[in-house]
Amino acid sequence: MRRQHVIGMFDSGVGGLTVMKEILEQIPDLRIIYFGDTARVPYGNRSKEELIHFGEEIITFLISQGAEAVVIACNTSSANALPELKKNFDIPLIGTIEPGARLAVHKTSGGKIGLIATEGTVRSKAYNSAISRVLAKGVLPENRELSESWQEGEQPIALVKSQACPLFVPLVEAGLSKTPEARGIARTYLTGFAAAGVDALILGCTHYPFLVPVIRDVLGEKIALIDPAKAMVDELRKVLKELDQAQETKTMSIVKETWKLRFFVSGDPELFQSVGNTLLPGHIQEVRQVTWGD
Repeated sequence: MRRQHVIGMFDSGVGGLTVMKEILEQIPDLRIIYFGDTARVPYGNRSKEELIHFGEEIITFLISQGAEAVVIACNTSSANALPELKKNFDIPLIGTIEPGARLAVHKTSGGKIGLIATEGTVRSKAYNSAISRVLAKGVLPENRELSESWQEGEQPIALVKSQACPLFVPLVEAGLSKTPEARGIARTYLTGFAAAGVDALILGCTHYPFLVPVIRDVLGEKIALIDPAKAMVDELRKVLKELDQAQETKTMSIVKETWKLRFFVSGDPELFQSVGNTLLPGHIQEVRQVTWGD
């Protein structure tokens, strides 16, 4: 009998629930512990040092709760803190950046990729580097014509336009993602992507899928919206396979657990539950608050 794995996840707030939704749909046989750092949201204007410190606190907490691997469901943390966090912990850590870059390269039809993200993610240029890296690894577009043109050196594939959207996260955290205010702010941020010829737009913050209807209203249907969460599930599958292989080499007692999902926040549990259940109706039954000194 295979032991049911326990996976930790964290984000600055409710945004990481968009990643959890993908995981629950594609890998239902998991137990997940989620931490939303809602007392310190948003992360977009935080320094690299702060993000590393926050990540260390949260990952340590998730491990104390039994997590065997941690999904960093936050682009800002993945862009700025993940390399350092990987040095400090010996369990698998999965970020958003390279999976998102890989999916964008797969889905671009003309080689012009765009990015909307927090200020910290845009400033890091992590997606620029990741797109070059996945291309160097042999990742190619599904569009055969573009793939052949790129291989022959005739058509570049690159991130051509980035836009920081600092007001998007507070809108989502406040439950205002479907309001006229959100639509007006989206129009301001998204102006220029069509003119730049962008054909694939990376949603470079896990909060942004909450805003897909508004983004679609502004951009229309021609630009592909790239949600890194879909590619992160593939990374998680690889990690789970490695955990299964490690488990086979050990004699382990099987402990029957009845819980499926656990939710923790550093801020207001009721607000998190209310907003979170708009994405995962009925899944968030209880939210516990965890506090620590900054």
